[in-house]
Amino acid sequence: MYNKVGVAIEMKHAAIWTLFAALLHGVGAADRPNILLAISDDQSYFHTSKAGYPAIETPAFDRIANEGVYFTHAITASPGCSPSRAALLTGRYCWQLEHAGTHASAFSQKYVTYPDLLEHAGYVVGYTGKGWGPGDYTKSGRTRNPAGPEWNDRRMKTEPGIHDKDYAGNFADFLATREAGQPFAFWYGGHEPHRVFKDGIGLEQGKQLADATVPPFLPDTPEIRSDLLDYCVEIEWFDAQLTKMIALLEEAGELDNTIIVVTSDNGMAFPRAKANMYEHGIRMPLAIRWGDKVPGGRTVDDLVSLIDLAPTFLEATGVRHPSERYAAPPMTGQSLLGMLTGDQSGVVEPERTAVYSARERHSSSRYKTLAYPQRGLRTRDYLYVRNFRPERWPAGAPQKYGTDKEPNDFTQLGPMHGGYHDIDACPTHTYMVEHREDASVAPFFHAAVDHRPAEELFRIADDPGCMKNLADDPAFADVKAELAAQMTAFLKDTGDPRIQGKGDIFETYPRYSKHRYFPKPDWARK
Repeated sequence: MYNKVGVAIEMKHAAIWTLFAALLHGVGAADRPNILLAISDDQSYFHTSKAGYPAIETPAFDRIANEGVYFTHAITASPGCSPSRAALLTGRYCWQLEHAGTHASAFSQKYVTYPDLLEHAGYVVGYTGKGWGPGDYTKSGRTRNPAGPEWNDRRMKTEPGIHDKDYAGNFADFLATREAGQPFAFWYGGHEPHRVFKDGIGLEQGKQLADATVPPFLPDTPEIRSDLLDYCVEIEWFDAQLTKMIALLEEAGELDNTIIVVTSDNGMAFPRAKANMYEHGIRMPLAIRWGDKVPGGRTVDDLVSLIDLAPTFLEATGVRHPSERYAAPPMTGQSLLGMLTGDQSGVVEPERTAVYSARERHSSSRYKTLAYPQRGLRTRDYLYVRNFRPERWPAGAPQKYGTDKEPNDFTQLGPMHGGYHDIDACPTHTYMVEHREDASVAPFFHAAVDHRPAEELFRIADDPGCMKNLADDPAFADVKAELAAQMTAFLKDTGDPRIQGKGDIFETYPRYSKHRYFPKPDWARK
């Protein structure tokens, strides 16, 4: 059967939706807030003007942060886009989502998303730009993106590297179709600052190399500074579209009745950041505004997860999750509403002592497209990382495998597959590979691509670039042992197959986007 929005559901789940209206708290439609989620693509916490990055101006983000709450320790569920977005939509950790917990796979209907729940409660929902993906939601019976109905008809002329979708124009069209007084939930998923960037656009727009702060894990060269400036231009484009959306809400008289959340899915697309369980891969910008419901001008230092957003939306709108009455997988995240509606700054809920992140498959960088499975535990002071397959290459195999004539001959060099493909192709990547034997570049290159130990431990205040592994330092043996035990217990409690000796299940899930394979599996030939 199909529900009222055309999403195919299994018969055994029909009762969840048939009786869903009974799960509302009785909050009147006129009292229910709208939701605007603005999520960029590949932006680390450090790269807003609110965070003090000198080469960037993000007035929209800064406004939401200054008029609402600015979070300094928000951690994504995964340093890769598809699993992190699935986790945000469902309020569950990636290892709790089967196929959707890895890259470019399917998205089971039993893991209900907050847009679907809000729609069934009377909201009009939609998205522009990038919703959930990459992957193929139709493989699990869905007929639309898990982020909602698509609003991408409007296009505009843009610079190379900037997507031509008119995000703000599409949001205006969406607002024009809703019924008077009907609450809405809209997902603005910018394609920026995902690679590729127009090479040199930062300098073209008047940015200065001196303003590009180079993170500790990259060599400081003009080429890399220029690449960072190009990245900043794309973030500013994303922010400019949000400025237009805020203006639309003001014109409609809806600004103060709208929960506006601004964040990103995972970190910057540079070596040792995106697709890595380090600070620049998992620590996200996050600001939330909701008129006078959320006292503004506050900075909150609590450890929070992006999986906390979905339960926050449900609590704020008075919508209960079907798991409260039916056998549906519950949300794991914890609502931020109490933290938002209070008036405290600093550490508001000290019981939030740890937050977790996970990675399985990202690109197709290894033999048989195998994953590089990781779990991360972030506390106030430390980041503990467990690499479940340290014998694999973290950024992809360095060799090229096979030839056009013999694609499964792994003894020959050829064009079938290049190395290090878990790092997005970019000028920084190219520079580091080409100069890997230079004394000034070699340490950074090897830190990005070489094998890593089974355990890593970093003291964040001293080492935000996560370059000094303390896991084998006797002075930190007790800290490592405590965090290792804490992670093991949490992963067991939350049903992680990796800790149960069943982690290879993640290697079996088909992937549905165009990627390199060596060798090509049977399911990819179909």
